[in-house]
Amino acid sequence: MKLPGQEEFEHSGAHGNVLAEELDSGLGPGPSLGGPSDTNSEESGVSKDPLLFIQLNELLGWPQALEWRETGRWVLFEEKLEVGAGRWSAPYVPTLALPSLQKLRSLLAEGIVLLDCQVQSLLELVEQVISGESLNPELRGQLQALLMQRPQHHIQTPGIRPCRGSNAFRNASHDEDTPSKHWNPLRQKLPPGAEAAAVLAGELGFLDQPLGAFVRLRNPVVLEPLTEVILPSRFFCLLLGPPTQGRSYHEMGRAAAVLLSDPQFQWSVRRASNLHDLLAALDAFLQEVTTLPPAVRHIYLATVTNAITFGGLLGDATEGAQGVLESFLGTAVAGAAFCLMAGQPLTILSSTGPVLVFERLLFSFSRDHSLDYLPFRLWVGIWVATFCLVLVATEASLLVRSFTRFTEEGFCALISLIFIYDAVGKMLNVIRAYPIQRPGSPAYGCFCEYPGPGGNASEWTSTKHKDTDVLSVHLGLVNASLLSPPECIQQGGYPRGPSCHTVPDIAFFSLLLFLTSFFCSMALKHVKSSRLFPSVVRKVFSDFSSILAILLGCGLDAFLGLATPKLLVPTEFKPTLPGRGWLVPPFGANPWWLSVAAAVPALLLSILIFMDQQITAVILNRAEYKLQKGAGFHLDLFCVAVLMLLTSALGLPWYVSTTVISLAHMDSLRRESKAFVPGEAPHFLGIREQRLTGLVVFILTGVSIFLAPVLKFIPMPVLYGIFLYMGVSALSSIQFMKRVQLLLIPTKRQPDMLLLRHVPLSRVHLFTAIQIACLGFLWIIKSTPAAIIFPLMLLGLVGVRKALEWVFSPQELLWLDELMPEEEKNIPENGLEPDRLFSRSDNEDSELMYQPKAPEINISVN
Repeated sequence: MKLPGQEEFEHSGAHGNVLAEELDSGLGPGPSLGGPSDTNSEESGVSKDPLLFIQLNELLGWPQALEWRETGRWVLFEEKLEVGAGRWSAPYVPTLALPSLQKLRSLLAEGIVLLDCQVQSLLELVEQVISGESLNPELRGQLQALLMQRPQHHIQTPGIRPCRGSNAFRNASHDEDTPSKHWNPLRQKLPPGAEAAAVLAGELGFLDQPLGAFVRLRNPVVLEPLTEVILPSRFFCLLLGPPTQGRSYHEMGRAAAVLLSDPQFQWSVRRASNLHDLLAALDAFLQEVTTLPPAVRHIYLATVTNAITFGGLLGDATEGAQGVLESFLGTAVAGAAFCLMAGQPLTILSSTGPVLVFERLLFSFSRDHSLDYLPFRLWVGIWVATFCLVLVATEASLLVRSFTRFTEEGFCALISLIFIYDAVGKMLNVIRAYPIQRPGSPAYGCFCEYPGPGGNASEWTSTKHKDTDVLSVHLGLVNASLLSPPECIQQGGYPRGPSCHTVPDIAFFSLLLFLTSFFCSMALKHVKSSRLFPSVVRKVFSDFSSILAILLGCGLDAFLGLATPKLLVPTEFKPTLPGRGWLVPPFGANPWWLSVAAAVPALLLSILIFMDQQITAVILNRAEYKLQKGAGFHLDLFCVAVLMLLTSALGLPWYVSTTVISLAHMDSLRRESKAFVPGEAPHFLGIREQRLTGLVVFILTGVSIFLAPVLKFIPMPVLYGIFLYMGVSALSSIQFMKRVQLLLIPTKRQPDMLLLRHVPLSRVHLFTAIQIACLGFLWIIKSTPAAIIFPLMLLGLVGVRKALEWVFSPQELLWLDELMPEEEKNIPENGLEPDRLFSRSDNEDSELMYQPKAPEINISVN
């Protein structure tokens, strides 16, 4: 176990402890009001507080033999004693249930709080604590004797491995000289000047009401029996009470230790002058951590919306070989595994546009050549995993430095245009499947054939009604406008005609749903910048624009009750494709040599996976996010490769990192300063880096599989509208489109873009024209039978960008794009850099730099 030293403690604000509401899902708190800032602490010269070692001693054995036993310890992270194995667990980020913190707050508010207490020994400390309790002398004596009892520590010296169930540490702790006889390796890992805090918690039968005490010593004193490491103690916390259901006092003890291990709470409580300050620090902790559950809900809904949309479109593209159920299951399994194993767990794994496009092309290739799709796809996945492992072994992730904005924009623009084209194409297919009924068209008309006495001759009969006589017409051939098919059958006739079983409103209404979901998503997305509604309501509308549009479309469809094409969802937990099991057969109807030939499309998909995964990873690990942990490019790609094997074998969709949802995840975990001048934006402090939020999101996604009976009511035209919205919103978010607009805007009406101040307009147009030409070439390749090689063409954008160095100067490329690694070496240290030209915040909002803002939740195409 390697514990962090003083240097890591100085930067521990980003490792904040984690709170979970009921489900142990949460994030750590940010700084309290007036707390220290990690960014300027070294510059200000303010001395740091000593590192704090915290130990939890729990009272066990009631009512037979009471004893204090060490059950947990903290140095920033938590370690718990694994009694059965006789060892300490690995350090981990602690999680707490919200009720335990609330009970702790109530107990401290009604208990004893002694700040700057002056004592010289444990006996004096105990006497001061119990003197404030209304206990009779006998109970006070019992309580004092109990608090003076030496706890059982677990000190495992190097080279000594206790047997399972051994009482070696138990017996050793009874020895009065044990702490001094046994060398504790933990002490060597604590920096000089470290202090201790002891938390005592448990149930005591002779108490009628809870007893809580919090003590801060003015001068730290060595309270030797309390902690396993001989350190001067600064804090003492006592939490006792009558027996209750559950382990409430154990959890309150953990809550107190977690609070003291949090750097911001510790900073505040060291400077607290009264009970109000102590409770204010605890409330600040609660205020920060309770922001997590809405964050989890945001990312969960975004992930579910992504799974529904891509699952429906994947089922449509593969003609039912995969569908929504596979999308939900694959998202949950792959996403949860990635959060547990990846080097950057803040990344959200999901279906993406480029992979969906490749899946569609691969299925079309299989269908055109009469191949069994899923076994062929299995071997493609196996080869992709192999190629990705080779890329990891050769550290090919370093090549990601060559992916500049030129490459990223070409990548995004192509996928966005494919989304738009496919969405419109799918909608036109619906209209062709449900043709519009026009008089005189071949599909118009439905007639009722009535077999009367004269064959098809007309019969006129008079029928006596209750009030009046009317003529009832029974025609051998009666127009459907007079007699509907059901009425025709009731009269003994037979409906005849091409449109007898066609609902004429399907085409128009499907188009209405398509446009409604698209324009509703676009409108709700821009509500955030409008003047309507409070800011909280605007943010909700903007964040959930896609899912609100889907709900609106489903409501309209249910209200009118038309038979629009719906999302295909299995009625039970089984694959969407009838007749197949969960494991894909290795060959099926394909010849054996196809397993080798699959390496060719696999090589192309490997390029696509590599670009999609690493471009997202580069964006998430930019310096402006102030991440404390390493990026883990190689480890993340390794995890994607392993998951590729799993999803291919089960016939589940392929998954890579999705940019927009991952950025939204990081945005929900951002930490900002609470103390700032009115009118000034809060100072960004960093991101709470942990694995719990993503894990909870994917667990909830897996539970959502049981929503299948509800998902079958989603009309496909609604999903096509969301598909169109994804393409349009992604296309409009890149600088490339702003420069395309410059081609159509007169010079005097052009916006004041910073790059136009430093690059001539003609050079800007030339750069844009080259990008348009590259995009056109990619589109031509995509539209030919060789469309499956489009990932290779995307990689060719890197070569085109390298060739642009012969056309544009480094100064122009610095403003129009980004410099390649080789070009950066040629720029002098005092060279012109855009991010150093302007110290004001307006530079951050310019179109110059490709710095993705923390976006609202959206569905990403890449």
